[in-house]
Amino acid sequence: MDIWVISDFEFCYPADKPVESIYRNLPYIAPEVINGRGYTFESYIYSIGMLMWEILSGQLPFADFNHDYELAINLIKGMRPQIVQGTPMLYKNLIIQCWDADPLKRHNINTLKDKVTEIQTLYYQNENKEQNINFNSIQSNESNKNSI
Repeated sequence: MDIWVISDFEFCYPADKPVESIYRNLPYIAPEVINGRGYTFESYIYSIGMLMWEILSGQLPFADFNHDYELAINLIKGMRPQIVQGTPMLYKNLIIQCWDADPLKRHNINTLKDKVTEIQTLYYQNENKEQNINFNSIQSNESNKNSI
């Protein structure tokens, strides 16, 4: 049984930022929340998309930017981190959907979980195919050596 546990991003913030500061964890905060609307399930999906990008890239989102008013405005206007080149298309599209400026276009958590599971299944199927191809190639080479 797969269980996903999601932290409350409202309470995650760097120790050097005041608790009441919106800039404390800005890259993970959905644009509509920055605009003053409350947190929703959809805003958490945005945050999960940012986490997916962080895991993919191995970097913190917008690490080279000050987490200030200017970044907040850019996020509202649609600025997102650049997706790492070579990212599988299904994973890339999933991240982009999580980041959609329209919260209603983001997946719900169950759909997101299903999509991640689908990507994981495809990955393992492809990995097994590659291993079989490599194994068959080795066997073929050994057969050719023995017949010479």
